[in-house]
Amino acid sequence: MAGIYIHIPFCKQKCSYCDFHFSTNLTHRKAIIDAICKEIQQKKELLPNSEKITTIYVGGGTPSLLFEEELTQLVDAIYKHYNLSSAIEFTLECNPDDIDNNKLRIVKNIGVNRLSIGVQSFFDEDLKFFNRAHNQQQAEKSILLSQDAGIENITIDLIYNSPLLTLKKWEQNLDKFSALKIPHLSAYTLTVEPKTALHHLVKTKQIQLPADEQAILQFKLLLEKTKQAGLIHYEVSNFGKEGFFSQHNSNYWKGENYLGIGPSAHSFVKNKRSWNVSSNTKYTNAINQNLPYFEEEIIDEITAYNEYVLTRLRTLWGVDIHYIKNTFSAEINAYFTKELAAYKNTDLITISKNKLTLTPEGIFLADKITSDLFYV
Repeated sequence: MAGIYIHIPFCKQKCSYCDFHFSTNLTHRKAIIDAICKEIQQKKELLPNSEKITTIYVGGGTPSLLFEEELTQLVDAIYKHYNLSSAIEFTLECNPDDIDNNKLRIVKNIGVNRLSIGVQSFFDEDLKFFNRAHNQQQAEKSILLSQDAGIENITIDLIYNSPLLTLKKWEQNLDKFSALKIPHLSAYTLTVEPKTALHHLVKTKQIQLPADEQAILQFKLLLEKTKQAGLIHYEVSNFGKEGFFSQHNSNYWKGENYLGIGPSAHSFVKNKRSWNVSSNTKYTNAINQNLPYFEEEIIDEITAYNEYVLTRLRTLWGVDIHYIKNTFSAEINAYFTKELAAYKNTDLITISKNKLTLTPEGIFLADKITSDLFYV
């Protein structure tokens, strides 16, 4: 099984924290959509003919900005060139201000059965700080409209540990999430990325980031509230009810094949990874002129081991110790065993039936534990 990710590199405006590749200039959108459709056709050669596509994820950027004919064009290209599972998960990222009854009609008609709504906060002051295009009222309305349209599989994003977010406000955000009966949540701590508006504000001391203690308190509250709501903590930042885990992202973490299509998109097939150029103009020109538009690398044993530890340790499924023993060299196994021994008598990890997972306490130190297990 494999997944397809399509990157739509357009946004109405730039969020203060975002370092993803996109443009607010929509002038050349047709040329880029046409180029993406050409890449959809070209990339099919990377997968065996018998391998079914089990997930489609259209992200960005803001794919909900696309017109009906543009979305239909993309989907038609996928259906024409790939062998799709009858139980496919088809996710579309949406901004709350783009969602109305007509947009919902469109996305349902093209086969979308899962919406990822970029809420980020249910407080207007936070949304203004993030430079989001929507307000609190639109955030809640977009969810209710989607549910009324019969789309049950919905996930939203929320951001915590931001300068304006008190513990009380974070609790209210989580209570609102629970009250709306949404089956999945992705919650991310605010990260300061270089060359973003947020980075400039921090660098020039116009704002002060919260202390680490706030992040810990808000994360603990997140664990408590999602558990009360019946959600399972299946990845460091992701929580879902049974049957509503993100299949697409889970396939990333489990090392399944996926094709990334569009400017800046990444692909992983077998032991080879590739990444497209992060320029709309260069991407479009290269596709149209049959020139190289991506770089690629063969993943060696050390990289494969490190990436396995990195992705699996973040999840409910954990690190399969038998898999490491049977897949990697004696040197890597000896290193893994030695580094793991330092954690065996702590409350940070659990080993059961040859599966290594992090405890709730260990999740706070996930980066350090992962780094210690890396073979360098």
